[in-house]
Amino acid sequence: MSTPKKSALGKGLGALLSNAETDITTKTTTGPTPSNQGVAANIPLSQIEVNPFQPRNDFDTNALNELAESIRHQGIIQAITVRKVSIDKYQIISGERRFRASKLAGLETIPAYIRIANDQAMLEMALVENIQRENLNPIDIAISYKRLLDECKLSQDEVSEKVGKDRTTVTNYIRLLKLPPKVQDAIREGKISMGHARAIINIDDVGTQLLILSEILTKGITVRKVEEMARNSSTRKKAADKNPGKSISVALRDVEKRLEGLFETKVEIKTGAKGSGKIMVSYYSTDDLNRILDLLDH
Repeated sequence: MSTPKKSALGKGLGALLSNAETDITTKTTTGPTPSNQGVAANIPLSQIEVNPFQPRNDFDTNALNELAESIRHQGIIQAITVRKVSIDKYQIISGERRFRASKLAGLETIPAYIRIANDQAMLEMALVENIQRENLNPIDIAISYKRLLDECKLSQDEVSEKVGKDRTTVTNYIRLLKLPPKVQDAIREGKISMGHARAIINIDDVGTQLLILSEILTKGITVRKVEEMARNSSTRKKAADKNPGKSISVALRDVEKRLEGLFETKVEIKTGAKGSGKIMVSYYSTDDLNRILDLLDH
């Protein structure tokens, strides 16, 4: 017998919407407490504002127009959910897309369930709901996981439970945020796969990471090949650690790392006599060189 699948919304939005104690839409002073299946209230659109904690800010214009046209003909099929923040002001918990489309359709009111939620719960629910979106790129998922950790003060186990993913999956996504911005952009734009990204993460050297990224983009090398390159890079690093030759100071090594972060490429400092030395900045194509020159111009 198979184990029932854990709800993807965990104890976040799903728990709030299914808990009658948070529903104040149809509560009365007598009789049993109604469930969230009660009749939604019609609230003026002018009294509703978007969720200030909503991480999503990109709404496809064509899709919104299509939904608005559907609303004009069929009305609102599913009520939105809001929380009351003052006498005549509400904030959206879920249903911002329906809210925006209703405004385009020219509606004056919208059916809504009114629920109780504090700022912390709003932020948590917005982030969890955002993670459930289809076609969300891995970097945005990673950012949402990180915000749940940092801003909602959750542990990785708690994040795992709330989003319905195992802890290893959450950890692997968060690790993506340690990659150079150029690699993150490639992931966000779908130019490289998660498999490529996980292999690149295992390389400590920023310059090598960017070199491999260039190889993926120009030659279409496979994940297996990138994994092999990562292993070779690790082997070379271990060999260099055993035979360091003329090493630089910890302070200069820190300068190297800072410059690599600035230029997003391999930087090497060579020391000479009487405090002199050289800074060697690697580039991997003409475009890469122009990118570095642009950084120097600013």
